Amino acid sequence: MTTNTTAPIKAPFGMVFAMITLGMGGLFIGTGEFVSMSLLPSLAAAMQVSVPEAGSYISAYALGVVVGAPLIAIAAAKWPKKLLLISLMVLFAVGYVFSAVAWDHYSLLIARFMGGLPHGAYYGMACLVAAAMVPENKKAQAAGYVMVGLAAANVIGVPIATWLGQLFGWRITFGFLAVGGAITVGLFWLFLPAVPKDKHASIASELSGLKNLQVWLTLLIAAIGFGGMFAIYSYITPTLTEVSGFTEQQVPMILSLWGTGMVLGNLVGGWLADKGLIRAIYLIMIWNVVFLALFALFANSKFGTLVTLFLIGGGFALVPALQVRLMDVAGKAQTLAAALNHSAFNISNAIGASLGGVVISAGYGWASTGWVASLLAIIGILLMLFSIVMDRRTKTLASN
Repeated sequence: MTTNTTAPIKAPFGMVFAMITLGMGGLFIGTGEFVSMSLLPSLAAAMQVSVPEAGSYISAYALGVVVGAPLIAIAAAKWPKKLLLISLMVLFAVGYVFSAVAWDHYSLLIARFMGGLPHGAYYGMACLVAAAMVPENKKAQAAGYVMVGLAAANVIGVPIATWLGQLFGWRITFGFLAVGGAITVGLFWLFLPAVPKDKHASIASELSGLKNLQVWLTLLIAAIGFGGMFAIYSYITPTLTEVSGFTEQQVPMILSLWGTGMVLGNLVGGWLADKGLIRAIYLIMIWNVVFLALFALFANSKFGTLVTLFLIGGGFALVPALQVRLMDVAGKAQTLAAALNHSAFNISNAIGASLGGVVISAGYGWASTGWVASLLAIIGILLMLFSIVMDRRTKTLASN
């Protein structure tokens, strides 16, 4: 990774508080992303559409991430990183105000798109700021600490937000997230360090990364290989209630269990990536193939469902590993690459939600999303193999 070759930057009140603050921003953004999945039946009923049709709210959010990440990263290439992070959280809060007051299907689609705009740029920039505060050999773990906020959303944020939605309605949930975003703006101002602007940063240097085949292949691996988790997660509430036999009131606690697996996987993923990046990516993707498929087999069992969902959560270890891989191959396009990684993960969100909806609508049942998920993970492994082969071939040609 070429993020920082100088001495680590010191935060005003220490690195720990700065990392916690960055994780808090990720917590609110991650909660906003995932809670719409757990509240999907409520959103569908309120907007008078079917649950598979309501899956378009997930896709609209993902589209916002895909569009917002590169545009913001390029337009703000010369911005101070702290100012950019603060601006992104302001945009997040505004998007959730509009989500809370949406009045029909199409206005909610637009609001969800707005809510997704700052997502990719935020996580990408937060990882760069975190990396600037640690030594070179701790970069992957620093990215992992930031992404813990996203993972912890499923332990803390989503269960609380889902409970609020069930008790007071989904509008209160979105309003709660808007308030959380506003509070985080103040915390950023206080705790984050002022990271010096990259003197060499420019629109041209950021766009140069798009000429790199390895950048595109890594993005494709994230977009397809991680789509399996979203194929299952997008329809997790009806699967748990219709197939596994849980009550709707039990769903938040089950999501918390899944989120615990995500937190542990995220921390382990950062550690594995620092030890051996390529090997870590292969191991995590094989893990995903196995346990995503097991979800389809054990969805009828309450105990089996709980165990497999926890282990599927562990597959979140792929996020920091691919984040580091992308930053390694991006060269001078660090800001754009870091942001695009989260665009890719949200393309996986859209792919997973869409394909999951297709098989459910075709009559294969809620649990069939597990087979779709495992297939997507297998394709991800094949893409990773192709990426390594092409990388070696390029290096061989360059040395001759």
